[in-house]
Amino acid sequence: MIRITDTVKHLLIINVLVWIATLTIGNYGDVFNNLFALHFPKSEMFKPWQIFTHMFMHASYYPSGTGMSIYFQHILFNMFALWMFGSPVEQMFGSKKFLFFYISAGIGAVLLQLGVNYFQFESGFSSLIHAGFTNDEIYEILKAGETNRELSPESLDTFKSMYNIFNGTMVGASGAIMGVLVAFGMLFPESRLMLIFLPIPIKAKYFIPGIILLDLFSALTGISVFSPSNTAFLAHIGGALTGFIMMWYWKKNQFNNNRWD
Repeated sequence: MIRITDTVKHLLIINVLVWIATLTIGNYGDVFNNLFALHFPKSEMFKPWQIFTHMFMHASYYPSGTGMSIYFQHILFNMFALWMFGSPVEQMFGSKKFLFFYISAGIGAVLLQLGVNYFQFESGFSSLIHAGFTNDEIYEILKAGETNRELSPESLDTFKSMYNIFNGTMVGASGAIMGVLVAFGMLFPESRLMLIFLPIPIKAKYFIPGIILLDLFSALTGISVFSPSNTAFLAHIGGALTGFIMMWYWKKNQFNNNRWD
């Protein structure tokens, strides 16, 4: 049984309490989602603190017919991974350094996801301007989700893509946890891990890169292998990349001899 460390325990408690509050306050958590989920920076709903607060939120509403169990899957898998991989990593880092690493990986995840979204949004915006739309007209359509103007197939596809970016939100600790997974793999490369659907022990140095490659495949193709189709795969990549860079730097400078406790 893995002993739960202090910072991991506190992170688990915060995530669960926020998730419960999101389920119980407002209409399917609208109050919490509007305030603390990460909105696109060009949206009126965006607030700077959401870059941080979204890491402590998890999905709280799914379309009818998907079953109640799906309410638990997002937070269940994230918190299980945080406990399983976070506690050994915190034991190596110390509590303060682990918390710094965790938050940094989460912010790195956000920066990559928002950077790509911003590029896609601006590219779509430019194409619509060239198609004869005005700035105000584009934003009115994005906010309303409809228009009386007849759209060409190309403009319609562009608006659909931009609408999803403009009105979408991001929640979850997955980006930060991907950074923790990378740290675990670099600290304990010979540890053997198993997937529920693939009960074969695989060394961490192969297992974790495999998970990252699956996320990269999904990000590039749009094909979801194991995660829901609305997963922010680029955020996973951003968290993993940030975790790798920090681990590379710290190992190079022998972080084990410089705990932050």
